[in-house]
Amino acid sequence: MNEDEGWAAIDAQRLRVMALLESLTDDEWRRPSLCDGWTVRDVAAHLTLQQITIGQGLRALLRHRTGVTRLTLEMARDRAKLPTGDLVAGIRAMVGSRRHNVGVTFRETLIDITVHGLDIAVPLDRPLETDPAATRAVADRVWRLGWPFHARKRLAGYRIAASDVDWTVGDGAEVRGPIDAVVLLLTGRPAGLARLTGDGVSTLRRR
Repeated sequence: MNEDEGWAAIDAQRLRVMALLESLTDDEWRRPSLCDGWTVRDVAAHLTLQQITIGQGLRALLRHRTGVTRLTLEMARDRAKLPTGDLVAGIRAMVGSRRHNVGVTFRETLIDITVHGLDIAVPLDRPLETDPAATRAVADRVWRLGWPFHARKRLAGYRIAASDVDWTVGDGAEVRGPIDAVVLLLTGRPAGLARLTGDGVSTLRRR
């Protein structure tokens, strides 16, 4: 996936996530997401922070003085205090923009909107369309990265294959399913196992 294709995929997924958020009830906004300790509202707020500047990041670091993981959550919770309409508008405002956070590329931005959209939709049992080709690009990038997912290390000894696109990695006990469920597995979300099959699924569930 080249950069033009990547940004088109990001915009398309932002619009899908925005439509999902607009349909949620007040109770659903307060429900837990797939991110441990994060509510749906926290995740939505995090998605509005995909274009923060170096200055904004430094000010947040000075204010909270915590590690990266904790800082990310605290920044999201600060933003989550905004009205629901403002959070949705914040995602809408990014459509068409190619700005991204310092230190990442469009590929990580695509990971963020794809995975966090699923973090919201899956626990609410809400449908959220993902483009298989774009989600395959997400799987490729996550598999090649070390931090923060360490997918190759965590999933050593398994052959992981998508059932809806041409994508296979690893060697060992098979784990197979839709590419969006595979991406959840690669990024450390056990909820993805519910839609995966194969000899390796039972051992992964016992982890």
